[in-house]
Amino acid sequence: MATQQPFRWSLGKIFGLYTVAFLGVTVLIGLAEQFLGLPNRWIGWLFMALSLGIYIVIGVITRTSDSDQYYVAGRGVPALYNGMATGSDWMSAASFISMAGALSVQGFSGLAYVMGWTGGYVLLAVFLGPYLRQFGAYTIPDFLGGRYGGTAPRLVGVLAAVLCSFTYLIAQVTGVGLIVSRFLGLNFNVGVFVGLVGVLFCSVLGGMRSVTWTQVAQYIILIISYLVPVVVLSWQLFTFPFPQFVYGQLLQRNSAAAIQVTNDPKEAATRALWKQEADAAAAKLKDPALSDAEREKLSAQQKTAAAQAKPPAAPGATVANYLLVPKGIGMWNFLALTFCLMVGTAGLPHILTRYYTTPSVKEARRSVAWGLFFIFLLYFTAPAYAAFARFVVYTRLVGTHIADLPRWVTLWKPAGLFDVVDKLGDGVVQLADFVIKSSDFVVLAMPEIAGLPFVITGLVMAGGLAAALSTADGLLLTIANAISHDLYYKIIDPKAPLIRRLTITKIFLIVTALIAASVATFRLAIIVELVAWAFSLAAASFFPALVMGIWWKRANRPGAVAGMVIGLATTLLYMVGSRFYGMTWWGTATVASGVFGIPLGFVTIYVVSLLTAPPPERVQELVSSVRYPKATVSSAEFAH
Repeated sequence: MATQQPFRWSLGKIFGLYTVAFLGVTVLIGLAEQFLGLPNRWIGWLFMALSLGIYIVIGVITRTSDSDQYYVAGRGVPALYNGMATGSDWMSAASFISMAGALSVQGFSGLAYVMGWTGGYVLLAVFLGPYLRQFGAYTIPDFLGGRYGGTAPRLVGVLAAVLCSFTYLIAQVTGVGLIVSRFLGLNFNVGVFVGLVGVLFCSVLGGMRSVTWTQVAQYIILIISYLVPVVVLSWQLFTFPFPQFVYGQLLQRNSAAAIQVTNDPKEAATRALWKQEADAAAAKLKDPALSDAEREKLSAQQKTAAAQAKPPAAPGATVANYLLVPKGIGMWNFLALTFCLMVGTAGLPHILTRYYTTPSVKEARRSVAWGLFFIFLLYFTAPAYAAFARFVVYTRLVGTHIADLPRWVTLWKPAGLFDVVDKLGDGVVQLADFVIKSSDFVVLAMPEIAGLPFVITGLVMAGGLAAALSTADGLLLTIANAISHDLYYKIIDPKAPLIRRLTITKIFLIVTALIAASVATFRLAIIVELVAWAFSLAAASFFPALVMGIWWKRANRPGAVAGMVIGLATTLLYMVGSRFYGMTWWGTATVASGVFGIPLGFVTIYVVSLLTAPPPERVQELVSSVRYPKATVSSAEFAH
């Protein structure tokens, strides 16, 4: 029916007109700023209203009460647009806001995020995506319950889906709060609630149907806003509009600047003062009479001072530290994080569910390719952001007078992402005076760093908001569906009518959003760290059970349940222990906690499955039919 497939007949035309209209409005706002003196605050509010207005309108137009439409968008989303929605769903606040900053601060080590997040799509395309579509379920716990049988796999799947999705959701809500508080002048704690309005309209009214088309619209906004500032900056410095091909020259300049800074006596003196502060804090930490609050404050002070005391380049090195390939424990953590992010990418429920929305297995395969292409456009640009940001710090901040700080510093310093401290007291900024508290400032501040009109800053705000909200949409829907469909309908009340199931879904969407916003106000960690935790949790709980369930007919219910529980428990144990209680296994960083749970999950499923009875013959035949399909397995056949 035509009403069940909005836009289907003219998708290209409608989204083309939408893109032109959005760019046109951006140009008009820019002209108003240039010739009418439109205030910055008004520009921020206009972009916020424009963004949320678009998402709300799509949510209203695509509202539905049909179960197939609400849960899987009617399984009719073409590969191109499903790929675009996947890219939007995937490129969260971590990719848009945090990844370039991580690369700028961590250098080579930060490439783990790029390699892991993109490499995961290879695993997804080869091992999972098309085969999950062939099963024809609604959710990942739905697959687990159908493939392994019984309520236990489904229950563990619900728990894991809620846990990893909620952790990921907090990161998105944190990104929303950062953007809204900076650009609209609202308090961070208020901003997280304001930004979720658009999410709830889309998710509550139309479920996956609304979320899909909203995410397509959001991708267009986020990719334009991500590319424009760094392209302009590239043109300013090199008269060449493709920063992806020239940032290598900046890496060389940055390396030379790092060596020069290291050899500066004032820089050395500044770092010596930081080292004294770090040593003093470390000595005080040995006092057993310290309260927990005092100990936590001193520990944070010691870590900050120790980080500022480190030089940007090793003595006698020809390149800056951030370009050096890590060795020993550093390389282990690099590989472990890359591995966790790759496997986590292929295990995230809100991404895997996207492949239930395509018309066929063939379209599912094609949508993986399209999704990777749309993600590539942003990821290929992130290293350029990192290089340009570092270049600006070396050339336009270091050596300036404290009284004459660049405008972008004075504008963004109140956000609490960095600080400038005149440690030496000479009134001049040294590199060690630039205290980075969160690298999330790199992308958000880039328009002002490049000296662009505020309309471009507003455009980046709209892009960052789109990135955070698009992923929040998918995560909220995953959590709500896991509770209403997999827990309530499949286990508690299988006879519940559709209207009651959808009502419960909508209630949990709202409740989950409010809880996530409340938790985000505590600012538990930087965005990219929260996201890495979510990936480890998803990787350890879902990936082994999904892969073994598709590729090994002998995998059974006891094995799957034991594997998911042990994998998830091991990851959680190390994550909490290393983050808060000093636990360490081979020096592994907290963000790579899943490196222990993933292999344990595979081994447990294998061993326990061999020690217990094999699954029914019907299930084994179903597994074979998924790998060698003749026709798509219907939802009813799968469920029974």
